[in-house]
Amino acid sequence: MPRSSTRTRSVRRSRTRRVGESAYGALLVARVGVMGLLALLLLVAGVWTSWQTAQYAMLVKAQGRGMMTVSACAGERCTGPYEPSSGETQKLAKVSIAEGAADKGTQVEVTVKPGTTHAVRTGAAGILHAWVPFAGSLLLAALVVAGGMRLRRTAWVMGLLGAVLLGAAFAAL
Repeated sequence: MPRSSTRTRSVRRSRTRRVGESAYGALLVARVGVMGLLALLLLVAGVWTSWQTAQYAMLVKAQGRGMMTVSACAGERCTGPYEPSSGETQKLAKVSIAEGAADKGTQVEVTVKPGTTHAVRTGAAGILHAWVPFAGSLLLAALVVAGGMRLRRTAWVMGLLGAVLLGAAFAAL
């Protein structure tokens, strides 16, 4: 009767198979790295774009704020007169604001960008509207994270945060 051994015999893989497995692993790591950099690039671009408007909506002190009455809308901008809330800034006959930020005939609280006639809506609605590009970049980055990095839960969280931010901006305006 043959002796049974409890020890298993290891099979040695060939050198080409080991190199192939290593190359495949390196490709997987490279894919995750490239997709991670792409997602990071999308998020940084969204923050950068949003911050150009959000800094005025969030951080400008009360001296640069006032009320704008929307009188006409053409293209992507609405125009109207600007009345400052304090005496430190001057009254302007015509400033412009993004069309989605206000309806014709309404008065909105705005701040005027220094040295220009471009106004930015302030308050909760203005802040949410300023961060819309970041919400879009969250949605795009969620697709990259889910498809390229296979991190589905992280992608769901990113996508839901982007959708909530877009919905809040839509509801606030």
